Amino acid sequence: MSAAPALAPSATVARVRGIRFALPLDVIASFVVVAVVLAWSLAPTLFTSQNPAQGVPADKLQAPSAAHLLGTDHLGRDLFARIVFGAQPSVTSALVAVTIGVVVGGLIGLLAGFLGSWTDVVLARFVDVLLAIPAFLLAVVIVSSLGFQTINAAIATGVSAVAVFARVMRAEVLRVRSSVFVEAARLQGGSSLHVLFRHVLPNASRSLVPLAVLQFGLSILVIAGLAFLGYGDPPPASDWGLLISAGKNYPRAPWLVVWPAVVTVATVLSINRISRFLRRTS
Repeated sequence: MSAAPALAPSATVARVRGIRFALPLDVIASFVVVAVVLAWSLAPTLFTSQNPAQGVPADKLQAPSAAHLLGTDHLGRDLFARIVFGAQPSVTSALVAVTIGVVVGGLIGLLAGFLGSWTDVVLARFVDVLLAIPAFLLAVVIVSSLGFQTINAAIATGVSAVAVFARVMRAEVLRVRSSVFVEAARLQGGSSLHVLFRHVLPNASRSLVPLAVLQFGLSILVIAGLAFLGYGDPPPASDWGLLISAGKNYPRAPWLVVWPAVVTVATVLSINRISRFLRRTS
């Protein structure tokens, strides 16, 4: 009997429902990063006792120290506290954006792929128009029309993601619709609604999960970019993009830009890694 192949040193063995698999360490680290950010957004007061909106003028622009782990800004506010409290609007806005993209885009793709005919033509052309417009530019136009608030930036980001979800959902519905088990369900007398909700939707929506995770990270990045340009909540809000925008005015205090940028990039990269892992294992 041949010996079982050794696991790579950068993998951890885990068991789920009796299945043994190797979980790479970078995936574990990504889950840890995302878990920390989610904890910040849910209970920020557990991680810092500092007030993110109030500071001590005498402590302005202090470098990272034991008293202020990531330093202070130009008003003496603790940067770590502002980053922690800034996780809530960033995560919430990204969730709103992903929800809009999944619901609206998934519905468009589902109807286009399942009904076909002129419905598919009309909805497909609508999706093509959305895809022809750069997503960030579309988000800027929408948030400019709705008003400069983080929730409006989330809505704009979600609308800009509708076309991506619609295209993927339509392709999956077309694939599932021609499957043998769908044809068998029709031959057994199943109605269109029964086939749609019992067979087509559950199987076609599986591909949306990794895409939704990927879009969650992209939404954080887009919303941070909109906040950086001034399309989010005004000060004293602590959105990550707004922190970077305010910090760039103080070149002698690089930590004001470095740490919010590091947190944003680490969060987005971790989410992207999790999305690739889910896509590979699904």
